[in-house]
Amino acid sequence: MTRETKQRTARLFALHEFVRAYFTKADWFRVAYLTDNVDLIEDHPRLLRSLDFRDDDYDGNSLQVLSKLIGEGTSNLTELERYVDSRKASLSRYAPVASAFVSTVQTRQPERVVTFAPDVFSIPDKPVESNMLSVMMPFEGRFAGTYTAIRNVCARLGIDCRRADDIWDNSILIQDVFDLIFTSRAVITDFTDRNPNVFYETGVAHTLGKIVIPITQSVSDIPFDLRHHRALTYLPNSEGLTKLEMDLEKKLAKVFA
Repeated sequence: MTRETKQRTARLFALHEFVRAYFTKADWFRVAYLTDNVDLIEDHPRLLRSLDFRDDDYDGNSLQVLSKLIGEGTSNLTELERYVDSRKASLSRYAPVASAFVSTVQTRQPERVVTFAPDVFSIPDKPVESNMLSVMMPFEGRFAGTYTAIRNVCARLGIDCRRADDIWDNSILIQDVFDLIFTSRAVITDFTDRNPNVFYETGVAHTLGKIVIPITQSVSDIPFDLRHHRALTYLPNSEGLTKLEMDLEKKLAKVFA
């Protein structure tokens, strides 16, 4: 074994020590995009599954994938080391963020809180923005009028209103969605047509303790478990959207007072 090969192997093992201890799915996908190896990560028969279930073979699977990535060129090794260094720095500087109080429903931190460690996305190094409203709704064109009505209200009240398609800070959409909910004071969720993504995002918002304002074109679209929460109903025509603006303005004025 040449000296150069020994050095590369040592660097591989050093990377693997961190990867097997701290990498999440989000990290693997970021690495996949950084090295242009999305297929290698997605198509591996065991890597992500063994990570999910913390199976014994995750150690070997992760080492195997790292070895393949590095085997394609020195640039991949350098890119991986740079990414791992940034993750190490983030962990050392912002470890308290994992237990930070981000709820906007509670006015003070309760005696008992849940410390969470999500695997699908990373906890952002960002504060909760007191003037931020995020909107979770389908991106379809027929909801354009609804989003415009919401933005009109926010413009009048001076509220910063954003939807996930307004930003592109991460290579993975769900990370942008999570960041947006995490940093928002309140979240509007449109349950119209029972969109599964909106259901998922509502669950994230509730788990983070966010003020959630449900809206819908039909009360029957609200899941049974959430029907005890008051929702604003509206019709998708000019008169209905005008009424939605009036109802939302009253609600948001109180929330962002």
